[in-house]
Amino acid sequence: MPTRNMGQKIAYAFGNLGQAAFYNTMSTFFITFVTTALFIDVDKTLAARLIAVITGLVVVIRIAEIFLDPLLGNLVDNTNTRWGRFRPWQFIGGLVPGILLIMVFTGLFGLVDVNTGVFMVLFVIVFILLDVIYSLRDISYWGMIPAISSDSHERSTYTALGAFTGSIGYNGVTVIVVPVVSWFTWKFTGQWEQGRTGWAAFAIIIAVLGLLTAWSVAFGTRENQGELRAKAEANGNPIEAFKAIAQNDQLLWVALSYLLYSVANVATTGVLFYQFKYVLGAPDSFSIAGVIPVITGLVTTPLYPVLNRRIPRRWLYTAGMAFMIAGYTLFIIAPMNLPVVIVALVLFYLPAQTIQMTAILSMTDSIEYGQLKTGKRNEAVTLSVRPMLDKIAGALSNGIVGFVAVAAGMVGNATAADMTAANIRTFKTCAYYLPLAGIVASLVVFLLTVKIDENMHDHIVEQLEERLASENTDEQ
Repeated sequence: MPTRNMGQKIAYAFGNLGQAAFYNTMSTFFITFVTTALFIDVDKTLAARLIAVITGLVVVIRIAEIFLDPLLGNLVDNTNTRWGRFRPWQFIGGLVPGILLIMVFTGLFGLVDVNTGVFMVLFVIVFILLDVIYSLRDISYWGMIPAISSDSHERSTYTALGAFTGSIGYNGVTVIVVPVVSWFTWKFTGQWEQGRTGWAAFAIIIAVLGLLTAWSVAFGTRENQGELRAKAEANGNPIEAFKAIAQNDQLLWVALSYLLYSVANVATTGVLFYQFKYVLGAPDSFSIAGVIPVITGLVTTPLYPVLNRRIPRRWLYTAGMAFMIAGYTLFIIAPMNLPVVIVALVLFYLPAQTIQMTAILSMTDSIEYGQLKTGKRNEAVTLSVRPMLDKIAGALSNGIVGFVAVAAGMVGNATAADMTAANIRTFKTCAYYLPLAGIVASLVVFLLTVKIDENMHDHIVEQLEERLASENTDEQ
């Protein structure tokens, strides 16, 4: 049993390595590809217009798809197969999105150069499919945690493992993206730059990694059918998915706090490439922005379950936010000083996994809270809220990156030498001032409204078990 348990943990952890790399590629570097490489040979004015159209479309598409996530969660919750609820979606979610990602990063296999109008129409269809099927993978991945264990501390271990590998995958992409894209561009064109062929090769690598890691979860994990899951009422139709979310006030408060944090986070990480290329004038040093979070994630993520046994999640969350506020302060004070920017990046990334794991665990524990209130156990629906919030943040990030690129003149062949004081002010406002306000608001919401913690969850589980025991006695 211990050996199988360890194997399951390894398989589960490996899953988020590729999933997080895939998400960072979609949410951050797709727009970087669009703004710097997709229209490189097009007139600058026309290119700016096309970039604005694509970024606007992405924002609209992703916001529209937000309302689909609870429905997708409901679909997962009502999946009934011999392989369980979640594993089939890991299988599908590893294969199909990889193919679609390659299509997107090749300009639909070069169609963008042949017919812009047809390209835009097909791009909308492909991007919607990519986003929806990736969401099914993401929802089913995190939805497995309450299916594996009902113990809050064991859930903390699985969450920490997923966050640990996720940190490596997400930030590892930031480390390798410029070298990989540049090397493949040189290999195919003889020029050391971030060209379209390099981006296509990069997308293929991410797609293969995504496939292998998703199938690790699909074939390497098992669900635990305990009393709390077996005795829960049926999940019902899609409308009840929205009702389940609306009736769970603790889920909603955690969600609001996490949304404010997530928007601030991706607004900053989404433009860090521009910070290095156009503000510091050091694009080759951009890998630093990936190395730092990998190292901080390796240090802080394994410590989380250990610290959480002694320090309540509420105070871990608060300490993390304090570090981020200090990091933003340094970004604002000296954005053109590389050593200061490096220190700011350390402070910015050091608490990232702690904040995210606290939010995920609070949402996970709210499943039993909702079950106690309504009798229904909505695992995937409840945990579909987090990817839904990430999708909102990703949509806004794409909009912010596109806006900054155009408004600050950070497009095409522009360099740091072309940046004016107005360009830098525009960049700082979007990358640092506004996100800092979001971080402060997130902390205030969490401290004032989120009540569910480890002790409260233990009490809820006890109440549920007593209720189930009483019902079993009545049936006899």
